[in-house]
Amino acid sequence: MKNKNCETAAAAVGATTGAVGSVVTVSSVGSVSGLGAVGITSGLASVGGVIGGGMATGLAVTAVAPLVLGTISYGLYKWWKS
Repeated sequence: MKNKNCETAAAAVGATTGAVGSVVTVSSVGSVSGLGAVGITSGLASVGGVIGGGMATGLAVTAVAPLVLGTISYGLYKWWKS
């Protein structure tokens, strides 16, 4: 049972890191910095513009980041413990 808790914690740490990173990125890369409506929309558009999309693409990228980092940290923990 202890191992399962550690696996869950590793995934949670990775997902939290990804979520915080996404929020910080969106709030800082837009033409207007901050977490107001204009800051969020311009930040998402800037993130999406990096890969040739717009605001919807930026939203998809920032939504996937915590999932990817959570999966990576879970996998690294499993690999390290084996």
